[in-house]
Amino acid sequence: MELYNNYNQHLRDIFGARIQKISINAGFTCPNRDGTKGVGGCTFCNNVSFSPEYCLPTKDVVTQMKEGIDFFSRYQGQKYLAYFQSFTNTYSSLSTLKKYYESIFELDNVIGIVVATRPDCVDSYLLDYYQDIAKEKYVMIEYGIESTSDVTLQRINRGHTYSDSIRAVEETHKRGINVGAHLILGLPGERETDFISHAKKINELPLDMLKLHQLQIVKGTVLEKQWQNGSADLMTFTMNEYIDLCIRFLEQLKPTIGIERFISQSPKDLLIYPDWGVKNFEFIAKLQKRMVELNAFQSRLYVH
Repeated sequence: MELYNNYNQHLRDIFGARIQKISINAGFTCPNRDGTKGVGGCTFCNNVSFSPEYCLPTKDVVTQMKEGIDFFSRYQGQKYLAYFQSFTNTYSSLSTLKKYYESIFELDNVIGIVVATRPDCVDSYLLDYYQDIAKEKYVMIEYGIESTSDVTLQRINRGHTYSDSIRAVEETHKRGINVGAHLILGLPGERETDFISHAKKINELPLDMLKLHQLQIVKGTVLEKQWQNGSADLMTFTMNEYIDLCIRFLEQLKPTIGIERFISQSPKDLLIYPDWGVKNFEFIAKLQKRMVELNAFQSRLYVH
């Protein structure tokens, strides 16, 4: 039995090749930054902390994609997904999005797009367009749900509710588009009981993929200031404690949801806490070893 449903392996099985996502920064913003719903963005967010060096909005999307492909070209025979990652990647006109996608699809071995966005920034017209693309290319819409608690979402200045997430995921799924979600474990005010609640609520959604990662405190954020003045109200944990939390989360999660990621890695010069000093593959090895020790596996405690 597999320890968990590995979404990266799922993609490799579908396309018969290694799949590499190339991050793209198209220069968008977010409605909780530009004043539409708020200012300042999410309290934990500094987009520089997860944007590769080649991924700069001063470069056009095709240049970013080409440079990303060149960077990963040491892997022979692989295929590529354009990952529109930074900020809210549907927060623009449909004509602009079409221009970006069409130019990307002209490149060799680009098999599709992954679009990171907020659940309150899609509508039926946009989803219908993605449905059309999905007839010929791989399309994944990745929603930043972050938490299933409206109290937490308000606290981190997210600017949307969990009901927005439910609506967006369901509307995307019913069009036959791959749909993913992103959750952060350890947000202000949340504890382990909240993490388990997240898993149970997520089970009710028609998700194909889920990304988890630990809350990171990075420089240049509101959360950094809250950490410094003692108002952050965080559950702190060591790497091994976080591994056990991930396992308890996985055991509650239904088996059909693929897991793409468990941790995120902010640049050393930006990261304040927690600094575990492990690469993603090292973390996965530790997680799997611990799961074997505990006889644990995804969905072990899942109740239909």
